[in-house]
Amino acid sequence: MKTENNITIEIMDTTLRDGEQMQNVSYPPEEKLNISKMLLTEVKVDRLEVTSARVSEGEKQSMLKMLDWAKEANLVDRFEILSFVDKNKSVDWAKSVGVKRVNLLTKGSCKHCTAQLKKTPAQHAQDIRETIHYAADNGIEVNVYLEDFSNGIKTSPDYVYNLIDVLLTLPVKRILLPDTLGILNPFDTYHYVSMIVNKYPEVHFDFHSHNDYGLGTANAMAAIKAGAKGIHVTVNGMGERAGNAPLDEVVVSSKDFLSVNFNVDEKKLHKISTYVEMFSGQRMANNKPIYGKNVFTQTAGIHADGDKKGNLYSSQLVPERFDRKRKYALGKLSGKANLEMSLKELSIELTEDEKNILLQKIVELGDKKEVVTTEDLPYLISDIFETPQDIPFKLLHCSINSTYELKSVAAVKCAYQGKTRDAYAHGDGGYDAFMNALGEILTQFHLPVPQLLDYVVTIPPGGKTDALVQAAISWQVKQKNGEKHTITTRGVNSDQNMAAIEATVKMINLVIA
Repeated sequence: MKTENNITIEIMDTTLRDGEQMQNVSYPPEEKLNISKMLLTEVKVDRLEVTSARVSEGEKQSMLKMLDWAKEANLVDRFEILSFVDKNKSVDWAKSVGVKRVNLLTKGSCKHCTAQLKKTPAQHAQDIRETIHYAADNGIEVNVYLEDFSNGIKTSPDYVYNLIDVLLTLPVKRILLPDTLGILNPFDTYHYVSMIVNKYPEVHFDFHSHNDYGLGTANAMAAIKAGAKGIHVTVNGMGERAGNAPLDEVVVSSKDFLSVNFNVDEKKLHKISTYVEMFSGQRMANNKPIYGKNVFTQTAGIHADGDKKGNLYSSQLVPERFDRKRKYALGKLSGKANLEMSLKELSIELTEDEKNILLQKIVELGDKKEVVTTEDLPYLISDIFETPQDIPFKLLHCSINSTYELKSVAAVKCAYQGKTRDAYAHGDGGYDAFMNALGEILTQFHLPVPQLLDYVVTIPPGGKTDALVQAAISWQVKQKNGEKHTITTRGVNSDQNMAAIEATVKMINLVIA
């Protein structure tokens, strides 16, 4: 069976349940609330699986907080929890927090049924009946997971079909087909999901893929093509082992290649990825499709030249589709087109000779593995052509004192438009104390205080305690037209705090220029 064109596929996001099973990831109640709000009201996924029944008191408090908001927003029916074949226990827990739908975890392979539960298929089926009837009697809607479905359909298909036949006699909304161990490939996925969909054409089947072979997105697409009506995903592919199918990749790839629709707002995909990265503490690779920091950056000079002459290296994956911007890297692989595109972004005009000199310097720095950003160009130009670095905002003096078991202290003096101001502040660390003092000075000068988004410190591989430190800081700044955008500035110094301070002063001058 093939999916009809232009149908709308349901997205069930399980970032807050399956995604939280990733090692070293745990979201407190306030973070769970913020993520769930964003997923439902901005990203507009169809359903959320947000926890497992009876896990902990902390999870119960998270659920109460989320459901209190959901009641006000009339979105309670979008929340789901993982429940178990325990007759009344999971259902009673669901009722206690106010959730109206559970995803019941049953055994989707004969091996799991007999080896883990130590029960016959008939005994397991009877336990399932009792649990589902109890849920229905208590006003709880039930979807059913066939855990280990991928092994089950391969090794015990009769068991799977018999279990589905039992479920169809019960009040079940959806049947969920998980590749629990991530063992399927796209060809197998299409084959097995097609078999199930063709045998039960009126049933709503979801597919839940794992990424153990790096095939999570491909398997999700194969399931859609085979007729699955819903797909399970997590933001950034979070999850146990190698994780789950990533929300952004599944939506964008399926939409472009399978001609299906989603209710998801693509322009919010980057925002939710950033928030989950921040809350989880799990950084994504710079080259991760759709979200990665580098995926809309052209490095090779021939690519920049082609874009300049006619967008020759563009595809459907244009950055504006995701509320992002194209960038052109500056380094040893850069050509003049990279430089010209970056200069155009900064509204800087140079002669051809000056461009050649500047490009030669950029290539030399690239050979030394030094990074040159678009934001660095004004400083690099000033240094090369020996023009005075006439920056409007200057740091005149800075003293930072950090002491064990005491708050750090910073004394800062700055100049702007012929006037000087100084401030003294405490902080949780030297840079925090500096920023608190700087904030006071910027306020006195009536200058904006940009929001810090990210702070990365690196030293050369094999570097020792006296190595040069590079601080790369990303900021959110508001333009004169009210729009917000992100800039990244860098500072290099043997002292970590001073490297960060250099990056900060660069940022201020870029904002007020």
